[in-house]
Amino acid sequence: MSAGSDQDDGSRGSRRKICEDGQQHPEAAEEFNSNAASLKRTLSTCEENIPTALPMLLDVVRGPECLPADEELQDMLRGKLRILQSDSIEVSSLFTELSTHLISINSEEKVIFVTFKTSEEIWKFTTYYTIGFLGQCLENLLFDHKYWLSFLEEDITIKVSVQEDKLNLIYKGILMQEGSLFAVCSTNQMFDSSTSGGDLYLEQGDIAQFEPPFLGSGWTVRCLANGARGTAPKPALEPINPFHQWFLKSGAESILVGDGKPACDFPLQFARGTCVATMAYDAEVPDELSVAPAERIIIEGLLVSCFDWFTGRKESTGEVGLVKTSLVKPSTDTCNSADIFLDGEKLTFFSLQEDKVTKKTITLLKKTSQNDTGHNYKLDVISYQDFEKKKSLSSSSKVDTKRSDLKRDIQMILDQRKDSDSVFTMNGTLDDSVLATEAKNPSLPCFTVHPVIEGNDNTENFIPLFSFLEGQDYKAEFGILYGLSSEILASSTFTGHSEEDELIAFLGVARETARKKRLFWSQTRLCFLLGKLCAGRSKFSQARVYFEEALSVPQEGLMDIRLVASIYSNLAAIYLLQKNTQSFFVLTERLVALLLGIPDCLESLEDNFALKYILKKAILSHNKMAEARACHLLAKHHWARAEGVQAVPYLERLLVLCAEAQGTWSISPSHGYLTLGKLYSELRLPHLSVTSARKASLQSSTLTDCLSSIELALNSLSRLYGITEQGAAASPQMAPYLHQALSFTQVQVGACDQYHVIYQLTVSLCQIFCKHSMVGQAICRMHTFINSNPLSQQLTICIPERKSVLIWLAWLHIDNNEPDVALDILDSVLASMPEHCTIPLEGVVLNMRGVALRCIGDLRRAAESYQAAVDICQEYEDMANWAVAQANQGLLCLKAGAKGLAESHLTEAVQLFSELDEGHEADFITVLLKLGQHYVKQHQLHYGKACYEWALLLAINSNLFDCQLTVTRHLCNLYGCDSPDQAQCIIYNKYLVKLLRCTGDREQEGDALKAISQLYLNLGTERAYRAALDYTKSSLGIFIDLGFREKEAYGWLQAGKIYHLLDQTELVDLYVQVAQDVAISTGDTKILLKLLEAAGDIFFNNCQDRDKAITFYRDHALPIAEKSSCVHTRLRLCNKLTELMHNLKLYEEAVEFALTALDISITLGEHLNERVVYHRLASLYHCLDQYELAEHYYLKTLTVCPTPLLFDEETLYYVRVYQTLGDIMFYNLKDPFDAAGYYHLALAASMDLGNKRSQLQLCTRLATIYHNFLIDRELSLIFYQKARGFAAELNVKQRLQQLPESPSSMVDHPGLEPVCLNAFSLQNALNIYRTDYGPLCLRGIVQ
Repeated sequence: MSAGSDQDDGSRGSRRKICEDGQQHPEAAEEFNSNAASLKRTLSTCEENIPTALPMLLDVVRGPECLPADEELQDMLRGKLRILQSDSIEVSSLFTELSTHLISINSEEKVIFVTFKTSEEIWKFTTYYTIGFLGQCLENLLFDHKYWLSFLEEDITIKVSVQEDKLNLIYKGILMQEGSLFAVCSTNQMFDSSTSGGDLYLEQGDIAQFEPPFLGSGWTVRCLANGARGTAPKPALEPINPFHQWFLKSGAESILVGDGKPACDFPLQFARGTCVATMAYDAEVPDELSVAPAERIIIEGLLVSCFDWFTGRKESTGEVGLVKTSLVKPSTDTCNSADIFLDGEKLTFFSLQEDKVTKKTITLLKKTSQNDTGHNYKLDVISYQDFEKKKSLSSSSKVDTKRSDLKRDIQMILDQRKDSDSVFTMNGTLDDSVLATEAKNPSLPCFTVHPVIEGNDNTENFIPLFSFLEGQDYKAEFGILYGLSSEILASSTFTGHSEEDELIAFLGVARETARKKRLFWSQTRLCFLLGKLCAGRSKFSQARVYFEEALSVPQEGLMDIRLVASIYSNLAAIYLLQKNTQSFFVLTERLVALLLGIPDCLESLEDNFALKYILKKAILSHNKMAEARACHLLAKHHWARAEGVQAVPYLERLLVLCAEAQGTWSISPSHGYLTLGKLYSELRLPHLSVTSARKASLQSSTLTDCLSSIELALNSLSRLYGITEQGAAASPQMAPYLHQALSFTQVQVGACDQYHVIYQLTVSLCQIFCKHSMVGQAICRMHTFINSNPLSQQLTICIPERKSVLIWLAWLHIDNNEPDVALDILDSVLASMPEHCTIPLEGVVLNMRGVALRCIGDLRRAAESYQAAVDICQEYEDMANWAVAQANQGLLCLKAGAKGLAESHLTEAVQLFSELDEGHEADFITVLLKLGQHYVKQHQLHYGKACYEWALLLAINSNLFDCQLTVTRHLCNLYGCDSPDQAQCIIYNKYLVKLLRCTGDREQEGDALKAISQLYLNLGTERAYRAALDYTKSSLGIFIDLGFREKEAYGWLQAGKIYHLLDQTELVDLYVQVAQDVAISTGDTKILLKLLEAAGDIFFNNCQDRDKAITFYRDHALPIAEKSSCVHTRLRLCNKLTELMHNLKLYEEAVEFALTALDISITLGEHLNERVVYHRLASLYHCLDQYELAEHYYLKTLTVCPTPLLFDEETLYYVRVYQTLGDIMFYNLKDPFDAAGYYHLALAASMDLGNKRSQLQLCTRLATIYHNFLIDRELSLIFYQKARGFAAELNVKQRLQQLPESPSSMVDHPGLEPVCLNAFSLQNALNIYRTDYGPLCLRGIVQ
């Protein structure tokens, strides 16, 4: 699972032709085939079209051979890129960190187009590309938890390939825009000199500084060897690589230009071993070595041929000094060094002590561990019913063997007794560490400054100082003294003086005294101190005199090399400041010899100018080994001085060169990446920091490196995703680190400390598996850990911790549908508990045992176990666990069907939870949801809503994201189905979308947006339609990004439907056509057929443009249904076409489809559909004036109607059909006799139905027929009287319905009493009323 070096694959990937978007990058496509030969001749932008975009081709590959992975992984990569196409904020942030700029993403071709603005960005990008950071950064961005957890054993990576020739063109174009650049001459060439009389000659391979033409002038060149300048119209040059470009541009001119060309003929660039002197040489200063011809000289450290001097040791005498490189030649045992490091040199930037790293990492993993199984009760939310089936299908003998082996191993772990208060300790004691620290950091003595009195030759005041400074051998105290600044030197090392002038005077007298007494080492060191003090006071000329005197003091050889290096460094700095370049280069060459020969000399440097000089000479000499050595020294120099930002470029370059060297160096790449990761973290570059940790883990050679990478990854992931370290520890991206560390651990006899490491790594890895629903993997890892128990040794894990992890293993088995195995583990743990007293851990076991028993189906024993757990909670007043146990009892009662008792337990659990402090919200929310579901099922919707909304408030207040998702889904379902409320449903669905956006689950987000769109559509207003359109388009965009073609097609269709409802007909056809094209692209006939029918339904179900539905039904969908033998779809389409054409009065075509539908219905035995088709055929033939066929099919319709009649609607249908048949006979076929028969049947059905209006109509028609046609006066009178009776009744009812109030037999006046309702009484009462009261006012009638 590592991204190999992207550069290794880039050469192959660059040969692949990548098709770019011509509209976006036409110039890039044209430039791909440009003539490469012309590029080396000139960089003129007039002759070349510089591309603006660089395509990065991504591929998922497998194994070290980088073979293409299966198509499923490739499709996964395309899907992730589709998502980034629409929401590129995250990938833009990544590429900004990678010093490039995102242009576009082509998900189908798996290509990302980027561009650059500066040459420094290209330098950074090529660095990350070479060391393999690009692929791994994209893995962190594109891979999900399934990848991280499923391919731990496989090497699945993202390979990034770029077109290197195109990258070079972009690089050259940017250099031209920036102006001055450094390039290497492609051939030997002459330049017209502008500084001397002769021409400037540069050889092939020489690096020089060039400036492009300006306003028609030629190219200007400056030679770096001597600063000479020249011009040429079209020089043959090629830019140097981006790192060299950056370094030379950022270097000081005084270091960069000058010192001439290396003139040494030594054949090896980077030599070790022994060499032979070619001529005699007498030392001119004490630090040089005198040699005789043919004398053998041992190379101290390295001999680099591009430098004038190297540190050598005479093989005969052992004398050490500087030797001119030009004076020696290789001997038989001289070799080119394959390593840039010196013997005895520390290869690391910081200490990696195994004990400390192990202890720190384990402490961090324990701190971030979220396993609370040993303390908190588990809520019974396990849901499965197939345990018995699974148990019966499994091999009983094999399962029993595994269970017995597991029980034996668990018992052995529990039997290994150890005090519970024991903790994991590392080797070594505090005293040892203190002594080691004191030995490592020696103290510096303090000297008293005495007043200087002229003429006083008393030397006793200098005795302590001389005794300390004298001696040719180097001491640790000298190293401290050489590194002190002038301020600290004056304030802490020397006391008794009021100002620095007194100290300088005192040291000056001491120097003179040492010279007179021939104490040469004291004199040298005093001159060095005086020089530092003068330099600190900016008296550089006086300081230079002291430093030069220190070098000229006669000595017995190069004994105190650190002192010489310090003098060289300080004196060279003064030469550089005073622009004495000749002396600077001469002295720096000597200092370089010491730095390349003696590792400790690096600590003597106060500035990096000498190291930059080394790097400059290495670049100009094309010496990669020397370049790597210089980068290492520069990175180490800045790291030691806490200048991490300045160390990063050199460390990156060192790792690039290390990758190109293919593992021949003794540097630990893992440690280099760890150092780089720490620096990236300080620079707030979390993507690069995580990638560095991953590279360190993959290239680790020791467990210490792996553990260090885990610590770095935890810190980097928490910063990258803005989460806590606990959240980072549970991230699936941590799984490869833990797996890699476990691969380094092999438990052996006596390796108890290592066993503790394995335990913590295993638990952390299993928790990640468990969180992402890969419980089987977690169980397998835990069993592997248990089986590796070192039986002959006492474990370093305390007993409570052992029991906690076993309880957690039992819970994993319950979650994995293996409650019987969990019971075995829990029984073993329970048996190891104290017999005469109960402890809280026993309650944890009993509660979990109840869950396991409930899963098995033993509800009685489960209830007993829960009650025992409740008793322990009551004993210890453990309210939190008591609430969980009560909830488990309630859930058990629900399982048993005791709903009243379940409600009581759950209500009590809610009461207990509500009284608790923070920390138990997740279980509280789960219980509220269960109680709410119970209330909803009991139709107590008010209580159910209250529980759901309470749960949501808790989840929001506690910031429990998963709980918010779960509760919101319940609320959406509640207001959508159980208690319909569209407004509330829309509100909660919108909140669900907001939550889903945070999870990154784009598919569910799209489905939720689609649901909101449908809810708005159901409201039926224009404003709601427009809101529905917005949400439909949002969901459509997501489905397009995810590549869900079917959902995308229906999204386009839904948008077209809404436009149709909004009467924007010009867009309807466009959206429907796009939906049809997408459905065709899926290649699935069923999807296409279903979509075409749905497209026709848009017009079929609307009053506008209904004829357009015929095209989709008849011309598109029906032929496909016939070819694919989709009989039911064909039947449905024929029915719709029949109905549609009937409404459009296309009767003849409708008959054709109706007959087809009739044949299919008879074949399928669809009796209801058969009846409908018969009726439609009768109606069609009626419309076509084919009355005999109409009569035939109406009668066929009645023959297939069910008997007896069950509903009033069926009787009414009989009435209408018989009446229609009567009308056909009477009006169309002029057959009154048959018409009377049908009317009689209709009347009988109408009487059975009790429909008087229909009876009135039928009696009238029958009376007319019998009176005028059948000449039966008696029947005519009977039906006429019946008709009058129905008419009178219906008329009275009609008039009564028109009154504002119902009529009453009472008049509306208090003076009129009720009387017998006959004519005489009423008239008499009316006369009396009129006499007494006047005109009569009747109720309900306005006078």
